Amino acid sequence: MQTTRYLIVGGGMTGDAAAKGIRERDPEGSIVLVSAETDPPYARPPLTKGLWSGTDEAKIWRHTEDLPGIELRLGRRIVELDLDGRRAVDDTGEEIAWEKLLLATGGRPRTLGPSGDDTIVYFRTLRDYHLLRERAGEGVRVVAIGGGFIGSELAAALTSAGCRVTMVFPEDGIAARLLPASLSAFVNEVYRGHGVEVLAGETVSSVDGGRVTTGSGRVLDADLVVAGLGIIPATELAQAAGLPVDDGILVDELGRVEGRDDVFAAGDVARFPSPVLGRTFRVEHEDHAKSHGRVVGENMAGAGMPYDHLPFFYSDMFELGYEAVGEIDPRMRLRERWDDPNRKGIVAYVDDDDRPRGFLFWNVWDKVGAGSELIAAGKPLGEELVV
Repeated sequence: MQTTRYLIVGGGMTGDAAAKGIRERDPEGSIVLVSAETDPPYARPPLTKGLWSGTDEAKIWRHTEDLPGIELRLGRRIVELDLDGRRAVDDTGEEIAWEKLLLATGGRPRTLGPSGDDTIVYFRTLRDYHLLRERAGEGVRVVAIGGGFIGSELAAALTSAGCRVTMVFPEDGIAARLLPASLSAFVNEVYRGHGVEVLAGETVSSVDGGRVTTGSGRVLDADLVVAGLGIIPATELAQAAGLPVDDGILVDELGRVEGRDDVFAAGDVARFPSPVLGRTFRVEHEDHAKSHGRVVGENMAGAGMPYDHLPFFYSDMFELGYEAVGEIDPRMRLRERWDDPNRKGIVAYVDDDDRPRGFLFWNVWDKVGAGSELIAAGKPLGEELVV
């Protein structure tokens, strides 16, 4: 049985950031990182963004393996935890004893359920990107299921690659869970203007090979079917070990799992308290994966540093793009300022006292820091929305 000071379960951006955070504070402690993927840690956003527009794939790698004193076990999965014995077992039966444990297990793609065909690409990994890239091309018919981050970005990328794309999603508009309704409806028309068939307010009842049947009975024939339906946090390992789980593994401000000082969780799978917004969150975006992973890694090595960062996120959709920070929910009260209607502006998501909880910067850049400061200040916005 191997023994390590730090065991990291998960080989995504969070696991990489945690390993680097550990090394900042502890230059010598041994680290073992176990990942179900056969690739070492890499950046995920380019899979739906830059790689489709010419970014060199070599730039996605995080170079985790270059850290001194780290061992990457790729293509392995931890299947059992003995918390009292501080022992983990992987899917080959090998045991690893640890002093500090980090669960950075991320999430698994949501699927269409039993009625879904196994030929659907539930887009998540570099392998998925390679599969789509090899098959995408001029005139290839694609049905993209989902109107959120992955669905909208893939629809734009595949259209740019020459594919004939049909989007299917149940909401009224693209990114409807984030954007004001009028802006979401505008994005629908932008996509249609680029040749995408947008079937908003539509569900998928079945997929049979390349034939997609919608809830209204329409049949779509496709050469490729790709789904971006979000993720479900991978909490099964934690739950089986008796750790507290509620739409994510519950952690404190240091990333420690409730009731333990030797078990931590970070990134997509962790539900963490935000001192700025006064509630707990689970965030699935790049900035949080890197920032939370780094801080929790340092805390595993004794830093004692509370996580008070407000994660931001961003997206690109044809000529449109945005950055956002804080709590973004179109059901909240909205304050809007548009320099060019639907093309360039700022949306503030505010509480009943007009205090900002989140900001959307629509084709407006380098304002995340200023927006974060206004959210942290907790003061009502003035008559003019100035960020």
